Amino acid sequence: MLLPGSGNNNAPPTYVVIGCLVSFYKNRHRLLSWYTDLLAVSSTQTVVIQRLGARNTIITANPQNVEYMLKTNFINFPKGKPFTEILKDFLGCGIFNVDGDLWHLQRKLASHQFSSRSLKVHMESTVKEAVKTKLLPLLDSLTDGDVAVDLQEVLRRLGFDIVCKLSLGFHPCCLGSDIVSLNEIVPILNAFDVAGEVSAKRAATVLAATWKMKKVFCVGSEKVLKDSVKRIHEYIGDIIRERKKNVNLGSNSCENNQDLLSKLIEDEASENMIRDMVISFIMAGRDTTSAAMTWLFYVLSRHSHVERELVKEIRCKFKDDDQFENLKEMKYLQACILETMRLYPPVAWDSKHAIDDDVLPDGTPVKAGDRVTYFPYGMGRMESLWGVDRFEFRPDRWFDNESGEPMLILKEVSHYKYPVFHAGPRVCLGKGLANVQMCYVVASILTRFEVKPVRPDEEAMYLPLLTAHMEGGFKVLLRKRG
Repeated sequence: MLLPGSGNNNAPPTYVVIGCLVSFYKNRHRLLSWYTDLLAVSSTQTVVIQRLGARNTIITANPQNVEYMLKTNFINFPKGKPFTEILKDFLGCGIFNVDGDLWHLQRKLASHQFSSRSLKVHMESTVKEAVKTKLLPLLDSLTDGDVAVDLQEVLRRLGFDIVCKLSLGFHPCCLGSDIVSLNEIVPILNAFDVAGEVSAKRAATVLAATWKMKKVFCVGSEKVLKDSVKRIHEYIGDIIRERKKNVNLGSNSCENNQDLLSKLIEDEASENMIRDMVISFIMAGRDTTSAAMTWLFYVLSRHSHVERELVKEIRCKFKDDDQFENLKEMKYLQACILETMRLYPPVAWDSKHAIDDDVLPDGTPVKAGDRVTYFPYGMGRMESLWGVDRFEFRPDRWFDNESGEPMLILKEVSHYKYPVFHAGPRVCLGKGLANVQMCYVVASILTRFEVKPVRPDEEAMYLPLLTAHMEGGFKVLLRKRG
């Protein structure tokens, strides 16, 4: 029997006992589009999903609701046990997977490090070295002949090398200087990939009991996850213990190391906390920036006029040895990155779980235990937020045309309308570092190379795992720019 009111614009057809399980199952392979379509016709840009075997899920693209969850009543919307349970085996008690006092402690430790001048200097030298000694020689070697390369894989490996150097003070050398190296499996990189993919599939399972039973009997994907996590823990644990040993012997003082690991050892954090924090930062720092840059090169390949304008700015304002602070002068590049992440956010959605009964600003009731999900992917496609041209890639929408200034001025857009870097007390600490890293890498590539898709007419598919990837990679041909 169809429940009363279930046919309105706030929910898919919902039935007694099973809820909207039928609709959910039919749309399980296109949840992003399904949720976006439902939100687009909702008067409040909020929908309630009820299904058998799960608590109600409230999905919202309403900025007032997002601000209420992430800031105004932050205390009532922690990540919650259902979320942390999914990622517990992989992220442990790292900063992105805990609430309460443990989160506050790690946030304080991390905030101190991310605001330090030394980490910014270390980050700048690390990125420049990786780009000049690894990335550019590799890309240059691919300009002779019709050699296709997966640019997404190149950028992911570059990101992994950079974030490991920043987090661990250790260079895993995932990005080699020739295409042969891209086909070689790097065990630790593969372990992170597998752990992230299996963990994401846990969250997408129609019935959570499915993966929980597989975990109990250690079979299938759960055995694969266990083996991958074991490899990651051993790898990072060995580095932590070696660093501590050297520090105790006085042969490798933390004062001479600017990476996150050295700082956490200096702050006397426990070994397990250090390990889990490092794993969280590696996951966030590697995949978010590489995803955003991959999608940027994709949209540029489809908007040649934007690429021409961007290359013109880069040639005028970019110098390899400039301090990263000067990258902020490239306003058009920043607008292109912002617009890319509006359409293809590195994280498609994020969920919280209500502690107590509540009511969202748009009037949607929330019961204790309900999952409340804000939806950056859908928010970037709401006409009410971005206008009738919301599906178009238009970097100039980020400029303030009413300022009267002759130079480009980037608009101030609310974090709750554009929550790509989260918002409120949990706002991303690495936002600034991520932006300058992306600016430097993109400018370094575009000033030297033309990037052309192997299949220019083929539409790329957005794959929302823990972070969003381009399904099947992004195969391109490179030419030296004249």
